[in-house]
Parts: sequence; structure tokens; C-alpha cells
Amino acid sequence: MHPKVKQALEVTLSNWQAMSKSDSEEAESSANEFEASFYIFIDAVREWFNSLEQYPQTIDEFLTLPMIEHILDLLPAPLYLNFETEAELILEHKTRIEDAKYD
Repeated sequence: MHPKVKQALEVTLSNWQAMSKSDSEEAESSANEFEASFYIFIDAVREWFNSLEQYPQTIDEFLTLPMIEHILDLLPAPLYLNFETEAELILEHKTRIEDAKYD
């Protein structure tokens, strides 16, 4: 796995676990940390994607790339749809505007 993607994914997964275990007092802070780390992870995936010599043309091709398959194996099920949505934007060479990110 690309080192920058791997590091960002590890932080994201750690923040996901922390958010899942947080009590009501920590919930907002944990959620904000998770959200920030998720988009840093997505940016790392985008950077890796942009460095490919040949781009996948469809979301199905993208999702079957070995590194992406490995990521999907590690992602908790609730994050799969968010990741797939972001993957579609990556394929379209679009970036999400800060206000349009998941709340």
C-alpha cells in the first residue's frame, strides 16, 4: 500500500474506533477528528490516484485495484458508501467543497 495512504487510513480507522467508543461529552470532538482524518485519507487516495500511469475508467475498475480492494477490506461497513462516493469524485477529477462534505 502507498505509504501516505496507509498512514492516513490508519489514523482514520483509529479515529473511527475512538468515535465509536466515545461518550456523549466526547462525541462531537471525536466525530470532528474522525471527519478531518477521513478527508485527509481521501486526499491521500486522490494524490495516489493522480500518480497512476493509467487511470481506471469506471468505479468498478477503481474498486478492483489491489490497493483499493485492501482498503475496502479494512474499512468498517458504514464507511463503504462514503468511500465509494468520494472515489466517484476522484474518478471525475472533482473535489468536494468544504461545506459539501458530510455532516
